Amino acid sequence: MPAPRMNQLLRTKSIDALIAGSEDPAVRLRKTLGVWSLMALGIGAVIGSGIFTVLGTAAAGQHFMDKSVFKVPVLDLLLNGGNAATLTGRAGAGPAISLSFVLVAIACGFAALCYAELASMIPIAGSAYTYAYATLGEIFAWIIGWDLILEYAFSNMSVAVGFSAYFSDILENLFGIHLPAQLSRPMIVEGQFTGSWFNVPALLILLVLSYVLVRGVRESAETNNIIVVVKIVAILIFVFGAARAVNTANWHPFMPNGYSGVLTGGAIVFFTYIGFDSVSTAAEECHRPQRDMPKGIFGTLLICTILYGSVALVLTGIAHWSTLNNDAPVANALKALGMNKLRLIVTAGALLGMLSSLLVFQYGQARIWFAMSRDRLLPGLFSRVHPRFQTPHISTWLAGLLVGIPAGIFDIGWFADLSNIGTLFAFIIVSMGVIVLRKKQPERPRGFRVPWVPFTPIVSMVCCLVLMVSLPLETWVRFFAWLAIGLVIYYTFGRHRSTLRNEETVA
Repeated sequence: MPAPRMNQLLRTKSIDALIAGSEDPAVRLRKTLGVWSLMALGIGAVIGSGIFTVLGTAAAGQHFMDKSVFKVPVLDLLLNGGNAATLTGRAGAGPAISLSFVLVAIACGFAALCYAELASMIPIAGSAYTYAYATLGEIFAWIIGWDLILEYAFSNMSVAVGFSAYFSDILENLFGIHLPAQLSRPMIVEGQFTGSWFNVPALLILLVLSYVLVRGVRESAETNNIIVVVKIVAILIFVFGAARAVNTANWHPFMPNGYSGVLTGGAIVFFTYIGFDSVSTAAEECHRPQRDMPKGIFGTLLICTILYGSVALVLTGIAHWSTLNNDAPVANALKALGMNKLRLIVTAGALLGMLSSLLVFQYGQARIWFAMSRDRLLPGLFSRVHPRFQTPHISTWLAGLLVGIPAGIFDIGWFADLSNIGTLFAFIIVSMGVIVLRKKQPERPRGFRVPWVPFTPIVSMVCCLVLMVSLPLETWVRFFAWLAIGLVIYYTFGRHRSTLRNEETVA
């Protein structure tokens, strides 16, 4: 007798079956990564260009240029009775932005604990998608998989556009090479045609990185390791080089807007940390996932917190916090001090930051497609593995094209918020999964155990929900529209072809 429709949607895939499926030679990935490579992947994703940009906004605060109800954060609307017209902005943290980074690291730490437990238990490609399939059911797995595609793809579209702008600036300032505007700018910006034909650098960098990723995980990790080391060196050069220009008077008062400003700054900078979940997408290609995955996740958070906090302290020491609300606060502060050589290093660091973020997120995106395809929720060609390099080559190339082509046409900065809400939703699913597995399979071995369950996962979920409602209403509307498109695809394609459904039918 067929199972009820709801039972079909909530069917889960056993962890043993997931692990056994990953050992199939036809779809098996090569295990080449250790703990240092995992941390480099995480740092590559978390430390992007944001370390030189968003912390300025968080220190100085935000002003709402557009008071449309769709542009204002949902939380502000709720606290203000839905009246957007009276909202003018949010006060920043001032020099205490360094404390905001620490608070955000602690908040992310709750989600990181949950990721560490599931990644050590289920060392399979797919991250939150795979965890949802093993704990909450197929429909939740599809939703979170589709959500992760949104997170990785839209984030990289925005980063690729930024990379193109920085790359053009470097060519002009260092080598006197001027790229034609028709070939180096997006075709459409804020709904208006710019006269450009296509943003060629944005597409080319994604295709180059796709080639690196297809060649092999070890080669990709080695490339990322080099970029991350150089990027960290650039950050340290700024910290120690600019420290001599610090004016301690700029640090007084340290919390000009009180604890409210610190919390507001934390809400703004939270999104610089969300890349740590990319570490879990590499679980299947890790030598010793039970031991190394938790170390990779926590090492990423610790190192990134130290780097972010150090840059924040120095920046607010060399310039008054109220002057930092601009697109390039670090570069502009150095320019005002006449430190142009250091400014060039910062620009190079921002460029490398974007490069490593692009590499890691393209890596993660291809693994999500690969995992969903292996479960037959997406077409089978996405799970084909290159016979020589043992990488999901078709997924990797298609991911490069499907991100690179829109990046060449649009300036899609508003897609960054879509990436943020998608990541927070994934954090909630992962935290919920820990509670479910502790209830259903308490005896299963765990390489790492979250302390104080269910308290810790619940705190993680609450933190994520608060930050989700801190995003604009228009982001929620677009997020639900994306999920609706995904559900149509699932009901018309994935639900009928699912490996788990077919196994149950045969049984």
